Amino acid sequence: MQSVEIENEGLKRAYKLTFTAAEIDSRIANEVRRIAPQVRMPGFRPGKVPANLIRKMHGEALHQDALSTTIQEGVQKLLGEQKVRPAMQPQVELGEGYRPGADAEVTVRLEALPDVPAPQIDGLKLERLVAEVDESAVDAQVEQFARGNKRFEDAPEGKAAESGDQVVIDFVGKTSDGVAFEGGTGTDMAVEIGSGTLIPGFEDQLVGATVGEERTLNVTFPADYPAENLKGQPATFDITVKAVKVAGETKIDDDFAKNLGLESLDQLKGLLRDQQSQELNGLTRTHMKRRLLDQLAAAHDFAVPPSMVEAEYRNIMAQLEHEAGQDADPAAAKAEIEKDSAEYRKIAERRVRLGLLLSEIGQANGVEVTQQEMNRLIAQAAQQYQPKDRERFVQYIQQEPMAAAQLRAPLYEDKVVDFLFSKAEISERQATRAEIEADLEAEEGHVHGPGCGHDHGHDHDHGSETAAVALDAASKPKKAKAKKAAVTEEAPAAEAAATAAEVAPAPKKAKAAKPAKGAVEAEAAEPIPAEPVKDGAGAKPKKAKKASA
Repeated sequence: MQSVEIENEGLKRAYKLTFTAAEIDSRIANEVRRIAPQVRMPGFRPGKVPANLIRKMHGEALHQDALSTTIQEGVQKLLGEQKVRPAMQPQVELGEGYRPGADAEVTVRLEALPDVPAPQIDGLKLERLVAEVDESAVDAQVEQFARGNKRFEDAPEGKAAESGDQVVIDFVGKTSDGVAFEGGTGTDMAVEIGSGTLIPGFEDQLVGATVGEERTLNVTFPADYPAENLKGQPATFDITVKAVKVAGETKIDDDFAKNLGLESLDQLKGLLRDQQSQELNGLTRTHMKRRLLDQLAAAHDFAVPPSMVEAEYRNIMAQLEHEAGQDADPAAAKAEIEKDSAEYRKIAERRVRLGLLLSEIGQANGVEVTQQEMNRLIAQAAQQYQPKDRERFVQYIQQEPMAAAQLRAPLYEDKVVDFLFSKAEISERQATRAEIEADLEAEEGHVHGPGCGHDHGHDHDHGSETAAVALDAASKPKKAKAKKAAVTEEAPAAEAAATAAEVAPAPKKAKAAKPAKGAVEAEAAEPIPAEPVKDGAGAKPKKAKKASA
């Protein structure tokens, strides 16, 4: 292989690689010798098929595999010789007009990871906010459990339903032209009047209903209702009342806790205290991490690969535009996002720089994810899949270095942050949960993302098979929050840094040639922090009411 550098500007690099026909043919010959003992052909004993016939039978596949492997190894050798770590997957293109039997010319273009200056980690000073568990909040949670575990009993005969009562109904929903719509029919559905569970106006019209009564309810579906054919449309529901029930008194005592599967009320409160303690620890860690990254960002400034910044910027904008699509006025929300696009690009650049910086700190100080920790991560991630797919997932992680790097990256980042905490001078200050949340939320430039320390509730619509889906207000998309304060700035670049040396695609070919099989892989640098880490020490901190900064 011969290599010539054809571009070296800033972090951009380009090389021309030439592989002789003899190199490629030699690899084909080696492969023929390897597979010859397994080749079967009529008229020949096993393993005795002549090499020329094997080439004739499998020539195209052998050539494609040989070419792809030759280029792959050549790119790896190039990166090693040039001591270049690619920021993103290199672009590998086979020269136009290539044909089997000729020399192969390949162009490799990439952006190199920068030489990160020696990180300045001496003299770090951080403040740990310490908050005590709020007993009144624990009591409020217990009461919430009690409200959620109401026991309804049959009401006296002839009682008219009122707010707080439960009504059991059969129903048929119809569009304005009197046609029943899909998902609008159900039986024995229990509705608590005043719970706000169903679409606006539905529950209110059940007030005064008695057992055996038939009614027609007139409603209008919300404009942001998930079913396209029902958004903003008027509809009727013909209902039959089958039962009216009243809520029995829920006494908060040991028996109540036992109904929840616990031994006593004290045990229930103890569990809730532990949960709150975990949430407070998560908030405190998030606050410290934000301050730590602010200090690192202020002390380090170096060029970062534009391709990584662009990839991170696209991630941010895609996230915000998705949220804007759920806003009451999507067009206005998207216009606001575009207005602040320059700010989000700066946030993307900061994320990338911090990701590279944390990686450098980790490598310089021997931070690593052990194989035992990696095995635990794989096992945990595999639980998200059906049992029949788990083994395939494990094999995929084991065979794809970049998939493994992405899985490892959050823990790697966490360990680097913990290392920096251990080096910092940390003082403590008493604070309330509300004060910590307010401090976190007051910061500008916070884009919500995985692991930013807040609870990002998932509004998955999995297509309920029950008729109640047509009435369920909970299935409506939530209104997107203010976008300017919606993006996480405290975390390093999501995925961009972790996939700094991502697997490159097969080389692009000239039109006359068929694409080679396989992928050209660029050597992966030590995993660089990627997805923002979930900083909760167990349960995630609750999301503050205001849009985060």
